[in-house]
Amino acid sequence: MHIEVVFTAVAIGFEAIGALAMIVGFVIAVVLGARALSRGAGGQAAYTVVRTTLGAAILLGLEVLVAADLIRTITSKPSIEDAVILGVIVIIRTILSMSIQIEIDGVLPWRRALLTSGGQLIGRAVAQDAAATRASDAGAPASATDH
Repeated sequence: MHIEVVFTAVAIGFEAIGALAMIVGFVIAVVLGARALSRGAGGQAAYTVVRTTLGAAILLGLEVLVAADLIRTITSKPSIEDAVILGVIVIIRTILSMSIQIEIDGVLPWRRALLTSGGQLIGRAVAQDAAATRASDAGAPASATDH
C-alpha cells in the first residue's frame, strides 16, 4: 500500500469529520433552540442559541476542513499551482472562520482574553441549556405524581 493512498484516505476522513461536525452542530443548534422555546425563554433567546451554536459548528467544521486540505497537500505532487490553490483555500476558510468568530463573540479574535474554539462554544451552549433546564425544572410546579 502506497503512502499516498493512506494520506488520501486520511484527508477524506478529515473532510467527512468536518462535514459531520457541521451537520451534528446544526442538529444540536435546532434542538437547543427548540428547548429554549419550550422553556419559554422567548424567540430572541432561541434565535441567539441557534445562531451561536450553528456558528460554532460551522467554525469547528471549517477548522477540520483546513486540516484536511493541509493533509491533502502531502499526497499531491509539489507544484506552484497546487500551493497557490491551497493557499487561497486556506485564506478563504480562515477569513470565514474569523468572521464567524467575530459574529459569535462580538469582538475581534485578537482582543479576546481567552481563545475559544468551535468545540468549546458548542460545549458552552450545551452546558447553558442544561443549566437552564435545571433552573426551569426547579421552578416548575410539582406534577400530580410528585407527592
